[in-house]
Amino acid sequence: MTEGQGVNLVWAVVMLVIVVSALVSRRIPMGQAAKMALAWVAIFAIGLTIYAFFNDIKAFGQRIWYEINPPATVAEGEALRIRKSPDGHFWVDVSINGNEERFLIDSGATVTALSVGAALRSDVEPGNGYPMILNTANGAISADRAEVRTLIVGTIRRENMPVVIAEEFGGTNVLGMNFLSSLSSWGVEGEWLVLRP
Repeated sequence: MTEGQGVNLVWAVVMLVIVVSALVSRRIPMGQAAKMALAWVAIFAIGLTIYAFFNDIKAFGQRIWYEINPPATVAEGEALRIRKSPDGHFWVDVSINGNEERFLIDSGATVTALSVGAALRSDVEPGNGYPMILNTANGAISADRAEVRTLIVGTIRRENMPVVIAEEFGGTNVLGMNFLSSLSSWGVEGEWLVLRP
């Protein structure tokens, strides 16, 4: 028996003695006293179980709550879990130089892309080298290169992230492979995209 187990046993015996002495001092009939003792033992057992499995119970409760009222993103330690949107894509709020914008996460995009409006709101200046030719679903386009000072996605922060800016993106911003490849790992788990810094 370890020292910790010995302390737990002593604690259990002390609690049992307290309960038994309380019942004896009240001169309660043995049958009723036995029922009350069993009730107290059950209460202590339930309390001890809740204490021992508190983190597991909390995680289980959060998982149930997420299914009832799903959040868009959930931080689990350093990892970030992003729930799939009804349109089948993964969307996330991203802070660009302190300005928050909505981004589509797209592993098919080579580079993180900003709409012209998002670039203006985030104080991102185009012109970091020659324009880049990108092949999109609508054909080849010319996009201006730029660099974001700080890009923050939940718990994940990146400095001096290369991006491209083009009118053809409309109002859509995209987190591309240059961001995803900077992570230690990323992948889809059921309805969730999990990003690990």
